[in-house]
Amino acid sequence: MLANRLTEDGRTTVALVEAGGPDKKQEIHIPAAFSKLFKSACDWAYYTEAQPQLNNRKLYWPRGKVLGGSSSINAMIYTRGNRGDFDDWQRAGNDGWSASDVEPLFDKTLLGVSSLRTTNPLSDAFLRACEEEGIPRNDDFNGPKQEGAGFFHVTQRGGKRCSCAVAYLNPALRRDNLTVFTQTHTTRVLFEGTRAVGVECVQNGKKLELRAEREVILSGGAINSPQLLMLSGIGAADELRAHGIDVIADLPGVGKNLQDHLVGGVTHESTQPISLAGAETIGNLLRYLFLKKGMLTSNVAEAGAFIRMRSDAAVPDIELIFGPVFYMNHGFDNPPGHGFTVGAILLHPKSRGTIRLRSNDPLAAPAIDPQYFTDPADAQLLREGVELSLRITRSKAFDAFRGAEVWPGTRSAEMDAFVRDTAETLYHPVGTCRMGSDGEAVVDRELRVRGVDGLRVIDASVMPSIVSGHPNAAVVMIAEKASEMIRGAGLPLAKNG
Repeated sequence: MLANRLTEDGRTTVALVEAGGPDKKQEIHIPAAFSKLFKSACDWAYYTEAQPQLNNRKLYWPRGKVLGGSSSINAMIYTRGNRGDFDDWQRAGNDGWSASDVEPLFDKTLLGVSSLRTTNPLSDAFLRACEEEGIPRNDDFNGPKQEGAGFFHVTQRGGKRCSCAVAYLNPALRRDNLTVFTQTHTTRVLFEGTRAVGVECVQNGKKLELRAEREVILSGGAINSPQLLMLSGIGAADELRAHGIDVIADLPGVGKNLQDHLVGGVTHESTQPISLAGAETIGNLLRYLFLKKGMLTSNVAEAGAFIRMRSDAAVPDIELIFGPVFYMNHGFDNPPGHGFTVGAILLHPKSRGTIRLRSNDPLAAPAIDPQYFTDPADAQLLREGVELSLRITRSKAFDAFRGAEVWPGTRSAEMDAFVRDTAETLYHPVGTCRMGSDGEAVVDRELRVRGVDGLRVIDASVMPSIVSGHPNAAVVMIAEKASEMIRGAGLPLAKNG
């Protein structure tokens, strides 16, 4: 996204470095196929450290390793977040980031945002079930009110995924002032004193240096951006020295404040063969190829609901998400046949985790420790959300479709243990290069890394707190705001060296 905005004037030269490859795989562009990208060449396929509160499980974290990043492998849900989220950012000392400040930036997006072209009858049943539970209908989660149940808006255009690569990068590729390096792994930021002057990369096993005339921007997300800062000498000084890394800036907040959305789900068999398990029939394939309609245009997570479970919650604290398909362990453990899933998402976890280096090897994965459920209130609230999900699947609206209860099934009486055994990430890590003005903040309100010059971080890692919903829309908003800041300062960005 930044590469597009910063090269619009024709004078700014940008080098974009991507560790993965081009976004050519057909599974990227066929919406319902996104889970086939998990553990593929397009995925960093990270794992967390063992989580004591989740029975010592190491959770799989897919992250996009391809042009477009995680917007090329996600479920395409477009939710801006709650206005209260951004007002909280402002109250945390980040002037210019309130809801009224950022709303016009959401309106600037080039992402194709649309309604689903085809929805499943099971998703309609979910919305009726929500009404039975007193959850009102809401046809636009990005409208004046977020609470309620409805179909999600999706980042699709004409029945195909509209990632950041499709919407922003591809139209800019013909510009002479943009150079894109794929299959190129950035290993550290280069400094002269405390000024960032470029990056060192590895391409085809060989080192490559790119020199920047004015600024270096990191957009590696909540995992790779703090990892790269630490590899470059920016982080907690004692931890860096322990890995033999020279300290450029002692910033103890790098890699801290990790937040993620954890989801617990319930699943049932469907008595009618209408779920997405039948999406790859010849008829559906032809309908997609010629009309861009049908089951293959589904984003799998078609509908949802935003709810305040706690009466004192200022914004929704649980999101429900519905898929007309089995979705167990990211889809890896799905049984055969037709089914449906309701998940409960902990929107505002109190637990905070970390990203730390394992070594000074830039090609080694960092240690990811989200520290799920270290605050007991998180476990309690998510359990209540899963119990609500179960009531919804047992409602009259599903009588015509509900088969055997697969999850939790016989474990309904031990819901706390069930959640700890089965909860997974919903793929939304944020916060590890937090924006702010206090001693733990990593970037200032203009996203400049504190203690050095010529270096910014522009991605989900700068969020002080996680948004109420799916963060892709907010990440694009952050980049739109940052591009205005950079262009307002008249800064040419980077140049090949």
